[in-house]
Amino acid sequence: MSAPVELQVAASPVSPPLVLRPWSMKDVAALVEVNRDPALRRWSNSVVDNDADGARWVQAQQQDWAAGNRFCFAVLEAQPGSVREQLVGNLVLKEVASGKPAAEVGYWTAAHARARGVAPRALEALTNWAFDTFAADGLERLELRHQVDNPASCRVAQKSRYDFDTILPAAPPSFPRDGHLHIRRTSA
Repeated sequence: MSAPVELQVAASPVSPPLVLRPWSMKDVAALVEVNRDPALRRWSNSVVDNDADGARWVQAQQQDWAAGNRFCFAVLEAQPGSVREQLVGNLVLKEVASGKPAAEVGYWTAAHARARGVAPRALEALTNWAFDTFAADGLERLELRHQVDNPASCRVAQKSRYDFDTILPAAPPSFPRDGHLHIRRTSA
């Protein structure tokens, strides 16, 4: 699958609508700004310190999308009274392959958008899209991993009906502490 996809998430009683779409070069400045957040940097494997880093990161996401095995979405929120959208997060579906029963999801939320339900709403849209798009190719479950000292990610998993499965051992450097594995199956 190489065609761009745009997912729409309806407004909630307390939050404006969301748009999930592939990353583009017009997102670089917002990506760099969001990556100044120390909490995000703690959990992220990517370092985006400047426009050149941001451009390389976006290009990598575009190449992965074209290859058809990793689909990374910018999560944008419509701003009341504005025609522009604000970057509020990132979602990724990775390790997708025909005949493979599992794939992995990941996400982050910008500091200014945390604790507003952005991640669970966006993750639900991505989950539905993944099963709708790849179930015929054998996708049966999605896996979500987070470190044990990231309770916010655990709450997002629970709100999104990803059931706790097991404790994962640390795997430095990308996963320096023990973690949780949550799973959502097509029937959930």
